[in-house]
Amino acid sequence: TTNIVGTLQNNGSAVASTNGITMADNWRLTSDASFDSNVTDLTANLEQVDTTGQGTIGSAMTVSSGIFTFPSTGIYLVTAFLSASKSGNSRYVEVHINVTTNNSSYARAAQGTDSITQTDSGSTKCNPIAQTLIDVTNTTNVKVKFSCQAYASCAAAGATNENRTCFTFIRLGDT
Repeated sequence: TTNIVGTLQNNGSAVASTNGITMADNWRLTSDASFDSNVTDLTANLEQVDTTGQGTIGSAMTVSSGIFTFPSTGIYLVTAFLSASKSGNSRYVEVHINVTTNNSSYARAAQGTDSITQTDSGSTKCNPIAQTLIDVTNTTNVKVKFSCQAYASCAAAGATNENRTCFTFIRLGDT
């Protein structure tokens, strides 16, 4: 093990170290949202986590009508976690991460899939997860939104005091 103490030098000039995560943010759905066999964008009832014990690092994402804008350029790890429920069966339940690089047309960058087989007389749940790396080269044009789709009508679980359906953004480094 080597411990180095002091200032890094480059031709006699001090160099700042920029290692480490400089941005981490978490958002959630605050109330249940229905979705079915049509792709349904999650456009409302989204909030940055604010429950005691949860935190963020650096500048926050911003959202307008379900479209998330990144605070700075860089490579971001984006994760979507869907808590879905249904009374009955659904052959597939999906969560999607959709990305635009021109602030207009979106393409699916990641999809998480699960299924629901009813196990008792009440609702049964499943939790698909989607994850991808997004290269944010321009904060005006590169944006992300989330959507859901299922074989049969389901509900995405939301809450204001805990993460059920939620989205995580972590800036890993420079683009």
